[in-house]
Amino acid sequence: MLKAYLPILDWGRRYNRQTLASDLVAAMIVTIMLIPQSLAYALLAGLPPEVGLYASVLPLVAYAIFGTSTSLAVGPVAVVSLMTATAVGRLAAEGTVDYASAAVLLALLSGLMLAVMGVLRLGFVANFLSHPVISGFITASGIIIATGQLGGLLGISAKGQTLPEIIRSLAVGLGDINFYTLAVGLFALGLLVWIRTSLKHWLRRLKLPEGAAKVVVRAGPVFVVFLTMGASALFELGAKGVALVGAVPQGLPMLSLPRFDFETVQALLVPALIISVVGFVESISVAQTLAAKRRERIAPNQELIGLGASNIAAAIGGGYPVTGGFARSVVNFDAGAATPAAGAFTAVGIALATLLLTPFLAILPKATLAATIVIAVLSLVDFSILRRAWSYSRADFLAVLITIAGTLLLGVEIGISLGVGTSILVFLYRSSRPHAAVVGQVPGTEHYRNVLRHKVDTVPGLLSLRIDESLYFANARYLEDLVYNRVAADPAVRDVVLMCSAVNAIDMSALESLEAIQQQLADMGVRLHLSEVKGPVMDRLQGTAFLAHLQGRVHLSQHQAVAAIVREASGASKKPTAPSLVAAG
Repeated sequence: MLKAYLPILDWGRRYNRQTLASDLVAAMIVTIMLIPQSLAYALLAGLPPEVGLYASVLPLVAYAIFGTSTSLAVGPVAVVSLMTATAVGRLAAEGTVDYASAAVLLALLSGLMLAVMGVLRLGFVANFLSHPVISGFITASGIIIATGQLGGLLGISAKGQTLPEIIRSLAVGLGDINFYTLAVGLFALGLLVWIRTSLKHWLRRLKLPEGAAKVVVRAGPVFVVFLTMGASALFELGAKGVALVGAVPQGLPMLSLPRFDFETVQALLVPALIISVVGFVESISVAQTLAAKRRERIAPNQELIGLGASNIAAAIGGGYPVTGGFARSVVNFDAGAATPAAGAFTAVGIALATLLLTPFLAILPKATLAATIVIAVLSLVDFSILRRAWSYSRADFLAVLITIAGTLLLGVEIGISLGVGTSILVFLYRSSRPHAAVVGQVPGTEHYRNVLRHKVDTVPGLLSLRIDESLYFANARYLEDLVYNRVAADPAVRDVVLMCSAVNAIDMSALESLEAIQQQLADMGVRLHLSEVKGPVMDRLQGTAFLAHLQGRVHLSQHQAVAAIVREASGASKKPTAPSLVAAG
């Protein structure tokens, strides 16, 4: 049981020199990639750049202890950084102590929620975020983030939480563009694009080994950082109006818990919940995808505990909310990470960078970090989800469109809430009108199929109706109306068989509807039968008034039901004097 909550006790026993070597190589590569990302995402969250480094140390150690994925790399990510800025920005002004304190408190609340959900095994909550909604939300968030970073590339202010607000602020500041900042931003942007798209090809032409080429490409953003820092020092860009990172505190922060303020906690509860669920969905999707490639097992509820511990550790270490990042996790996987220890080694690398490199970051142009963010988030933008949703399901397309539009126009929290609400409404609408088909026998077989799709044989006076949905309060009345209308439209009907092969559950409301259907049909001189009722459903029906008053039977199969009714109609067998239970699946 202890191993279930502390996976390190399991994989730690099997740790050896080979896995150590693999983890160290992966940690080195991820560390190189994570340093500029951490700095950039902290600025995106409205926090000092060093906070991104703080949020990349203890969370990695915590996940190595409690997490189950060998490849997941936890730390600051673009979407969660944007959501943090949105949530905290309503409570305090950016750059103030209260702003930083609220971000730390948000991480703690998110961590506690995730940990509690894991202990209570509530991982299924993430299922309420459908894939189309998540894709639409991430796409819209990527657009907002990239647009917001245009200010950093132009040397002007870009404020706002929605796309119209950001565009309006950019339009107001166009006359104040700093062309030195623009030059730095375009240089960094172009170089990052070239590194991502063409550098590996050139390295192959130079006969560089594949592994070394990967390391160089992954380290590309670090090279861009050093190049622009050199340009900043050489040309004294700070004196020419180029915004620089400025003095960065050297060393790691003192470990502490944030100050609890009831009003602040109350204001952050809903944002913390949304960040927790969105972060978990993003993280578990990445973890399961990578685990499948190695035939490894991911425990979703333990992942909740691992992410919860990571966020609590982020709060203790002066960071802000974190989750598993797609890009760095893929890099970790490709680099050969064998165990979660790779994350702990990465944390050591980030800690050393925080201790040794921060004095040099003062001359780093913020435009470089803005370019880093733009390149990172543009890979998140995927408009193909709209086309795919439109071609497959208009309802899913509507959910995606509302999510994207809501996020762009109203903000990230409202956008994701609208998406979830639309998905639930679509589900309720679909399930409230379950598909039902009149079925007949496929000639020469015991199979029964939809009369509108197949050439089948039917029996006069017998209505066989297949219900393709579990029965519950939302669709119970619909079933009543459906059966009544079908029988009323055909006066020759004397028997109705509800084929329940697709019915996995019947709640109290649906049971009362079945009783009402039974009474209505009895008043019309029609018998009601059931067929292919599943065992768990039959267990619930046993001993109910519905079965006690059922004038027909419960049959093991649809074929047996039809055969028995035909025999009775032809006089081959006597009509039972009392309800008879033949069999239950």
